[in-house]
Amino acid sequence: MRILDLGDTAFTVEFGDRIDPALQAQVNALDAALSAAAGAGHLPGLIEWVPTFRSLTVILDPVVADRTAIEALVRDCLSRHHDTQSTPVRQWRLPVIYGGESGPDLVSVAQAAGLTPDEVIARHTAQDYVVYMLGFLPGFPFMGDVPSALRLPRRAEPRVRVPAGSVAIANAMTAIYPWESPGGWHLLGRCPAPLFDPAREVPALLAAGDRVGFEAVSATDMADIEADLAAGRLDPQDWLVSS
Repeated sequence: MRILDLGDTAFTVEFGDRIDPALQAQVNALDAALSAAAGAGHLPGLIEWVPTFRSLTVILDPVVADRTAIEALVRDCLSRHHDTQSTPVRQWRLPVIYGGESGPDLVSVAQAAGLTPDEVIARHTAQDYVVYMLGFLPGFPFMGDVPSALRLPRRAEPRVRVPAGSVAIANAMTAIYPWESPGGWHLLGRCPAPLFDPAREVPALLAAGDRVGFEAVSATDMADIEADLAAGRLDPQDWLVSS
């Protein structure tokens, strides 16, 4: 672990130089420890902290905060919360309708992988994924690690518009697009979960450190799910399996 200066308003705690679930667990442990310390009022002048794949950036107000004191508190958090196994992990199970208009790249991904579309779906749903970080768009989860058979480079020609809710893969990552946007990942399906809502107390549904599994559903089931969401009969938190 090392601490890197980012001017006079921030510094980064770097745990390693690779994408690895063990490093993410260390980032998640520090994230949780800082949340607890800030909630207890122990970090005056701390504006926010941003977890990523392998590091966490601390942003502070230099007028209010004592950089040396905050760095000391961060180091203390690291020493007292080194047991990453004790950090709570939230487990989600999210529905996905694969293929067709919802997943226009499913067939081409299957052809490139030497699999059938059903085999691609089976492999994509067979495991849980670590949310390494949120970025690119509000609530956009970078999740890994995709089974090796499904790892393809980004599309040669990115799409100008990727529909909101699209479930996609690229290299070792899988993700859900919270909003319509440009994108170069391969689209396998669509998930109805609203990943970002500024009206919620915590706008982003997922967080770094969460685990996400996907469940294939039929068009009929998806229509029912979307109707229940629209009517308020289904809350996104209902997809939280454990926490």
